[in-house]
Amino acid sequence: MKQMFEKDYLAGRVILVTGATQGIGRETALAAARHGATVVLLARGVKGLEKVYDEIVAEGLPEPLAIPLDLLKASDDEFNTLAFQIKQAVGRLDGIVHCAAHFYALSPLVDQRIDEWMNQYRVNTVAPFALTRACLPLLKVAEDGAVVFVGESHGQHPAAYWGGFGASKSGVAYLMQVAASEWDGFSNLRLNLLVPGSVNSPQRTRTHPGEAKSERGELADLMPHMLYWLGSASRGRSGEIIELDLRPA
Repeated sequence: MKQMFEKDYLAGRVILVTGATQGIGRETALAAARHGATVVLLARGVKGLEKVYDEIVAEGLPEPLAIPLDLLKASDDEFNTLAFQIKQAVGRLDGIVHCAAHFYALSPLVDQRIDEWMNQYRVNTVAPFALTRACLPLLKVAEDGAVVFVGESHGQHPAAYWGGFGASKSGVAYLMQVAASEWDGFSNLRLNLLVPGSVNSPQRTRTHPGEAKSERGELADLMPHMLYWLGSASRGRSGEIIELDLRPA
């Protein structure tokens, strides 16, 4: 995608980004802020949140909101409180990007344990559901609301050793499609799944340790796609699974 967006493309919008302290989450938060959005940074670690917060402020971009939350342990009440915090602090919510992910290691099914599956499902599938549900009242009244779920290639294409992680990411596609179907009566709200493929991120380094960086796409190349699905350019498109291949030709 060669499309370029004006610096005010997301001006006036409030965008919540989970997993905002590293990889795709951090890059998305910075890109959204650089295009005018007020970003709600969500992650577990306070120090990481402070660092990204300071980066955004240092560039003279709209001041973000940083909220620490452990998605592995968060309850319904905590997700509802998060939505209330956003409403109280910035008054609105126009989009969510679900970047946070939990991964153990590639291994055969016989070596995987229940707690690994449960924890990966908790962060990768259950948390996006609970967070989106809690924020739905805010999204429903947004002029143009967008929810982007970040998928994983092996969630769409099962393969040996991906076990609990791949299964939990396949659940995200199911979640997105169910939500898009249930909420298709809201013409102002859309939900889509973006599968980045091979990009230089900390997670990709962990899942593919033998892969050279030169074989992967850059996070910067992913951002035009992310901006497209977050902003008005994609209005009217919902329930789609977009699989990208950003690797160098």
